[in-house]
Amino acid sequence: MPARVGGAGHNEDMSQPPTLGHRPVMPPPGASDQERIVARFHGHARRLFWSALVLVAVAGAVGLLWGNLPEPFANWMLLAGGAAVVVLLVLIPWFVWLSRSYTITTRRVIARRGVFARRRREYAHARGYGIQVRRGPIQRMWRAGTITLVNGVDQPLVLRNIPDAGIVQEVLADQVEVSQILAHRDAQSGSMSIVPDLPIPPPPPLPAR
Repeated sequence: MPARVGGAGHNEDMSQPPTLGHRPVMPPPGASDQERIVARFHGHARRLFWSALVLVAVAGAVGLLWGNLPEPFANWMLLAGGAAVVVLLVLIPWFVWLSRSYTITTRRVIARRGVFARRRREYAHARGYGIQVRRGPIQRMWRAGTITLVNGVDQPLVLRNIPDAGIVQEVLADQVEVSQILAHRDAQSGSMSIVPDLPIPPPPPLPAR
């Protein structure tokens, strides 16, 4: 059963089977290393708190004022105003939050963003990268944080407002370690396979009696 790590308003699916000490699975030599999804998540849902509060307030205001508006206002104006507020302060922030997703696989970490024009960036574990975690006071209360990945070549990859940032940091560090071990092992096995077979030298002559 895959392990699940949760935060407010989201689920983080760890589809890689756990091992002793919760270390990632390493395929045996010669076995094909298929890419598997380790975790898929969005940013922390605490950013939607104010949107949820606005939705409750608009619903309460519409119910309270329905049929009690002074002239020349009508009920349809109340509905139109409430709908406009919900679209601007509830639906748009929700779509923006939903459009930013992060995926960690056994080979790379992928960041996607955008509602209509989707943009995607990824970092390969095998190339290695540094992991920096920044947490503010409020983020510490929610166990969230912003994770920045730096490999010294590409532009840093920023995972903003990540839930359970400490666990995500450990998962990324483990995947980098395993990927580099596998890359080194594959390079060693490849270099050994191209060495030509050398002739076996004849045995030394027996000593004279």
